[in-house]
Amino acid sequence: MSTDPSAVPWALLAAVAASAGYGVATLLQAVAARRASGLAVVLTPLAVAGLTLDGASGLVSLLALARLPVFVVQGIVAASLVVVVLAAPRVLRVPWRATDAWVAGGVVAALVVVTVAAGDQPARQPPHGFTAAMLIGAVALTAGLLAAYRRGPAWALAGIAGLGYSGAALAARAVEAGPLWQPGLLVALAGSAVVGVLGYLRALERGGVGAVAAIVAVVEVVVPGGVGVAVLGDGVRTGWAPAAVGALLVAVAGCAALALSPTTVAAEA
Repeated sequence: MSTDPSAVPWALLAAVAASAGYGVATLLQAVAARRASGLAVVLTPLAVAGLTLDGASGLVSLLALARLPVFVVQGIVAASLVVVVLAAPRVLRVPWRATDAWVAGGVVAALVVVTVAAGDQPARQPPHGFTAAMLIGAVALTAGLLAAYRRGPAWALAGIAGLGYSGAALAARAVEAGPLWQPGLLVALAGSAVVGVLGYLRALERGGVGAVAAIVAVVEVVVPGGVGVAVLGDGVRTGWAPAAVGALLVAVAGCAALALSPTTVAAEA
């Protein structure tokens, strides 16, 4: 896939749309949880709509991963917390902090810098053995989730969930470099995504919402971003490395702060 700077705005739009979709899905599921309890929540129209929007957002993020590095897309996706924090006070009548608006603005500004620093980077063919490594990783994460599911601490489950989302993003980036039908990578993608979803839900059952969301947000940006740079050839424009690293750290810290915000905690409780 050749470099095409004109494709960046469309990829960026896809990433932002995916992030917004994840944020709205969270709000829909939160409203559903307030109207029902137990397994009945899953069957409510709002919960079904939320889960459907989650899946659609994941598919849209694939369009972004075709042209943008993993660390850019994952950073933008993690910023779905911005949508939750800004919309939850009106939708769910939960507490609001003016500080959160400033933090949200800082996250958005930082992500703009990261995106500019990266530019157009079409997905590259992964190195030999990458698919096997992704499959082994998916199996290991599944085993870890099974081991921790019953009695594991929330922080461990959140970490496993974050790694699951990380594996899904990396597999998706690799899939974009070749033909769509790559069974090994598709299995790794699906398996990692399932681990991410189940691990996250279980972590929310066992621990505080804010802490869990913060751990997942940090892991799903830092881990796949690092692997993308080290293994998949992701990078930044010449001379932009310090700005990109600094901005990404600001974005991750901001997402963690938003995850711990009383607004987010109330919205996802």
